[in-house]
Amino acid sequence: MKLKKDLVLNPLRIAKRKKKDEDDESAKEVILPEETKVNNIKCKAIRVKKVEQLKREKKKAKKERRKARAQTDEPKQVPHTIESLREKDETMIYGEIDDEQNEEIKVDMEHDEFASYYRQEYEPKVLITYSDNPHTKTRIFGRELTRIIPNSVSLYRNRSSVKKMVKRCIEKGFTDIVVINENQCKPNGMLVVHLPEGPTMYYKVSNVKLTPELRRSHKEITEHRPEVILNNFTTRLGHTVARGLGALFHYQPEFKGRRVVTFHNQRDYIFFRHHRYEFDKKTAKPRLRELGPRFTLKLKSLQHGTFDSKHGSYEWIIQGRRHQLETSRRKFFL
Repeated sequence: MKLKKDLVLNPLRIAKRKKKDEDDESAKEVILPEETKVNNIKCKAIRVKKVEQLKREKKKAKKERRKARAQTDEPKQVPHTIESLREKDETMIYGEIDDEQNEEIKVDMEHDEFASYYRQEYEPKVLITYSDNPHTKTRIFGRELTRIIPNSVSLYRNRSSVKKMVKRCIEKGFTDIVVINENQCKPNGMLVVHLPEGPTMYYKVSNVKLTPELRRSHKEITEHRPEVILNNFTTRLGHTVARGLGALFHYQPEFKGRRVVTFHNQRDYIFFRHHRYEFDKKTAKPRLRELGPRFTLKLKSLQHGTFDSKHGSYEWIIQGRRHQLETSRRKFFL
């Protein structure tokens, strides 16, 4: 009698019990997938055989779907990436520079600061120096750059300012200055000054791997002038950066040494690699052997003229952690 009284006084309880009964009935009607049925088999040997059979059936069905897609000529599904969704830039260069649509860009490059180098009017002469009191890894990194860049010299800075170094280097016939900065005993920055009129580019350096860390020997690096590959620089700013990096090397490579230096731009990160290609005697196919070092560059600023931190004018600069010019993660500048 007490239970009936509670049911009469509490109609909400009646509704909850009805709902619970309906859920139990619907749960009984659910058909379990094949995998859960396999898990209920107590015999391990039979269970393993059943699982292998299911895997073979799935593999066969996947193969049949591929054949069906190939017969219908359906386009292959390519996953979206940040690069494929890249926002269009007004300064993007399409096609070759010699094309008629890029006539203006061609004229600009014929009159920029690197035009005399690409006309082969002089041979590059590079000074590689460091911040004050460089540590071991920074010194080794600078010496390895002298093995890669032809006609380059590594000297200590002796607490001299960059402006004084620029004047002395112009007098002594240097065409470029590379200053390697460091933080926590590791190289973390690179200042590249093109002489005598600039421009000046500052890069952040990361992921430095020296030749010994790659389990390579310095004796493998010959004195032949390397080939230079500048890849995936697609904007006006990217072309300026690529021309500045290319101007550090001699314009006539010695193919006998089979050395290749690559600057590959991807999402505004410039990956540096140094290889020697070899030909397999049996197949006559080329193979690449990395010589080192290996590092990554990130452009921080491009300044007109030689280095001037107070009164210099910047063509492009990053301030803080975020780009001032950045609008989204899918916008790249090189």
